Parts: sequence; structure tokens; C-alpha cells
Amino acid sequence: MFGEERTRTLLKRIDPARHNTIAPPRLSARDLINRAEAITEPVAYRRQARPIRRLVLTAGAVAIAVGAAAIAQTFGPSNPDTSEITGPTGADPGVVLVPVAYGSGTRDAGSQLRAMANRLAGTEYDNRAGRYMYHHMKTWGDPVMTSADGRHHVAFADERKVWQAPDGTGSQVTTQLEPQYPDQESRDYWQRNLKPKADASATPAPDIMPLPPMDLAPLPSGRAQLNDLLKIRFGGGAVSKQVSTVYGRYVVPRQTRAEILRVLADVPGFLWRGQVTDRAGRKGLAITFDDREHNQQSLLIFDPNTGELLAHELLTLSPVRISAYRVILGTAWTDRLN
Repeated sequence: MFGEERTRTLLKRIDPARHNTIAPPRLSARDLINRAEAITEPVAYRRQARPIRRLVLTAGAVAIAVGAAAIAQTFGPSNPDTSEITGPTGADPGVVLVPVAYGSGTRDAGSQLRAMANRLAGTEYDNRAGRYMYHHMKTWGDPVMTSADGRHHVAFADERKVWQAPDGTGSQVTTQLEPQYPDQESRDYWQRNLKPKADASATPAPDIMPLPPMDLAPLPSGRAQLNDLLKIRFGGGAVSKQVSTVYGRYVVPRQTRAEILRVLADVPGFLWRGQVTDRAGRKGLAITFDDREHNQQSLLIFDPNTGELLAHELLTLSPVRISAYRVILGTAWTDRLN
């Protein structure tokens, strides 16, 4: 089997990922095997529609992509500010889990993003340093599985804590959370077809995975380099994903946080949605981008004071608004792996 370095050597200048950094795998091989063994019948993974021109997959990255490529939609509870909101109503949060609700305004986000960039406050980590970049995140919808008849869905969820040094080494601790479902029929179906654990009442043990060395490029601060990193040439859908990747990988300093907001302000199509409440119960300011070509909407939620990214949600535009969702619960510099 080709490794990443051999593949890159063969492709050389035509390698579309030659300037990209491959993120650590979301799941270990052991966890992927455990998930596969839990299924009693064939399933179809729901994959996110992506522009062909943005598909970057080398042979050496296949193992990493297995855990991430199936992100498409999940079903998650929201805790919205109930004033002037749109979106699903009347859902039972224990059964049908709905997207974040937001205001119905449709004004361009540019002026609001620039104003936020000009007034950013510092964070606890802005004046600190450490050996490792630390992130604490929860993700819903990685992956989503669909029954063979296409009628029943289950969304997996996990909580991750990642410590990563500039040379890529470190540690990742992943804890599997309870699966989620779009409706009671799907819940009943998958509870019949997912193999029961030996001790169903036990809390899943965290999966601890060491991170190997990798070429983790420094986070740029200049506008031209940020434009390239955030892939603005591909439009708002790609930019939203890259912003989420950057905040989940780096400890972003205040100056760079402000510049990222200014980059977003200059990308056509982002709409200002005002104050929302993310899935962790935090108040934030939201923007959305509708990617009609791929039937998706990206929603980014920022801390109104520091400009940090709190959450990223990916929704289908039709026929049902179901989503993949990630919250960033903690970011820091640290010298310890714990």
C-alpha cells in the first residue's frame, strides 16, 4: 500500500494537497472496527456533497479520511433565544433534534463582521505560551449511517481533547457519546439493529491515541496568506469549513482572529443572523452562507467579545434541515498532556 510520502513523491507538482496539512484522524483504527462490528446489517454512509475541484485525497490520507469523509448530517438539540427565530418548532428534543434557530434578517454580514473585528477583546491564552495547543471539542454527525432501504438514520457523536505540538506530536482522547436519531422510527429501528454492548449501562472508555510527527505549518497572520489558507477562491462554503478547521487546530491570536473576520466580511454571500445560542448554551453572533449548488448551508457562531469560533453547523437546505455540528469548548496553550 502506498504511504503518504511515496504518493506525494510520485505526484510531485500535480499533487493538489502538496501545500495542505493533514489533520489528525478523528477515530483510531480500533474504534472504526468497533463501530463496524456493532452493525447487524448493511448500511449506507451519507456523504457530504463537495465540489469536485476541492477533493483532496492522497493514498496516504485514506486512513484519516475514513473517519471524516462521511460527515454529512446529524440531528442535534438547540437551545435558541426564542425571540424572532425561524426553523423547526414543536420537536421533542429527546427524539427529533433540531438545528440552531436564528433571526430572520437577511442583511449582508460584511459591516457587522468588520465592526466585531475592530473591537475584539483578548482571551486568557493570548498572552500565554506552551508546548502544546489544546482543544476540547464535541462533534455530532461523524458519521451518519442510513439503513439499506434509506429510511432510517443514526448519527454518531464524540467528544475529543487534543494536545498537539508544532511538530504534530501529542495526544488525542476521544469519548464516544450517545447516538442520535432524526425521529422515533429511526431510534426504534437502530436500537434493534445495533448490537448491544456487553454492559450497556457502562460509560464508554476514552480512546487514547498518540499523534505522530507531521508537518504542521505555522498559522499565517497576513491577509494574503490567510486568503489562501481559508480557500476564499472556492466561495463561502469552503471558507466556512476552513475557518472551522483553523479554530479546531490552532490557538488563534487576537490579531489573526480579527483578520479572519475581515476575510469573511469580504466573501460574498455571508448573511448576518444576530445573536443565537449554541448547543453548549453559549450566546454568540452568527453568520450563514447558502451554497445552493450543493444544497447546503454553513452557520458559524462567534464569541461576540473575543471573536473566537464557538460552533460550526452544516445543514441541508432541503427537504429537511438536518445538520452536522461541532462546538469548540476549550482552547489553550499548555505544557502538559492531561
